[in-house]
Amino acid sequence: MRKTLILLAVLSTSIFSMNAQKSEKDIIKKLEQKSADYGNIAQNIWEFAEMGYQEEQSSGLLQKTLQDAGFTIKKGVAGIPTAFIAEYGSGSPVIAIMGEFDALPGLSQKAVAEKESAGAAAGHACGHHLFGTASTAAAISTKEWLDANKSKGTIRFYGTPAEEGGSGKVFMVREGLFNDVDIALHWHPGAQNAASAGAALANKSAKFRFYGVSAHAAASPEKGRSALDGVEAMNMMINMMREHIPQEARIHYVITAGGKAPNVVPDFAEVYYYARHNRRDVVVNIFDRMVKAAEGAALGTGTTMDYEMIGGTHELLPNLTLQRVMHDNLSEVGGMEYTTEEKAFADKIAKTLGQEKADLATAKNVQPYKTEARAFGSTDVGDVSFTVPTVGFSTATWVPGTAAHSWQAVAAGGTSIGNKGMMIAAKTLTMTAIDLFKDKKLIETAKAEFIEKRGADFKYIPLLGDRAPALDYRK
Repeated sequence: MRKTLILLAVLSTSIFSMNAQKSEKDIIKKLEQKSADYGNIAQNIWEFAEMGYQEEQSSGLLQKTLQDAGFTIKKGVAGIPTAFIAEYGSGSPVIAIMGEFDALPGLSQKAVAEKESAGAAAGHACGHHLFGTASTAAAISTKEWLDANKSKGTIRFYGTPAEEGGSGKVFMVREGLFNDVDIALHWHPGAQNAASAGAALANKSAKFRFYGVSAHAAASPEKGRSALDGVEAMNMMINMMREHIPQEARIHYVITAGGKAPNVVPDFAEVYYYARHNRRDVVVNIFDRMVKAAEGAALGTGTTMDYEMIGGTHELLPNLTLQRVMHDNLSEVGGMEYTTEEKAFADKIAKTLGQEKADLATAKNVQPYKTEARAFGSTDVGDVSFTVPTVGFSTATWVPGTAAHSWQAVAAGGTSIGNKGMMIAAKTLTMTAIDLFKDKKLIETAKAEFIEKRGADFKYIPLLGDRAPALDYRK
């Protein structure tokens, strides 16, 4: 009799597990069936191509999509009109999925395999139209799983504007909007499918503005003081400084204003700078030296100078407990197969990249798992990762070999290639969120690793200080 009861208990447990597993598979199947719908949403945002803090249509479309699916929406959070939080469920755990949707200036491009401007002011050269849409899809699918299994917990979508230099997530972190989150998930478009440990450079950025005195450049040059001279003097000193900073550091600048006519001494000039390194304390030191160079440039050219902090982000804090789970789920979803038309498009793109033919292996396969990564770019996800255990990955939304922030990335992101990579991301995010809701022990282990790596006495200090969001930095 006792053996019979044990057998019945085992069978009952097995049947429950099978039903839960079937439910998860049904959710992923339903997600796949909605690929065309989510593809349309992504392509609408691709066409909007709105820059940081200007993403009214893009943010609005994602908000409506989530609201129609039953989420409660909080608009304009952290003093940012296009930032929002969409929430469903109640209680713990609270699982967050982040979504971006801003485009980059000067990268307008049609969805064709040769360079051809679409005539817009910006383009999605980092694939954030796919990012925001896939994350939205995953949040909705996870919500459907919670409903199907009558599971307790909260799924929360964070609509995060202005990642490209505007540090939108930093203001949301500073506002305490992630304080009650257990785990945060994100992903990013790319040229390969990979879910190894991530890395990112800390970053501080500012616009340095010089003020001089206008005069006729030929008739009375002695009466003028060139603001452009101030910018150029600063740039010269910064370029000399490059020899005396850690070799892993990066400094970039563009002159955003330099005068209007050669025969008029410019009384205003502006230069926009980034400083990066894989440690935020080094970035702070480099930035302080840059300010000194600007002050010296103003003194030497008889001009005055002020600067405005635009952005500042932490480096990324990896969580290997979560990373392994994410990798396993991405591996289960797998990569993509190109159609004949997609292969032809990819080969044309490959030629513009100096390749004879596109190598589609990194789109078809998932990269081997690695526990270490080298940082190249920066992301405001870094600040989130120092607030809550955070994990991310990338999928091949571009033709392999394509660099981010290129016209080739914009072009592929406007095609079925981008949509396919987006759906791989949506499935992987959904499966990982479900794993977290099902396994509280996994959350506890991830939190223990997080505290150990970050430090129990860590105090969050935003690199951009107490300034308000730079809502006009792209205007």
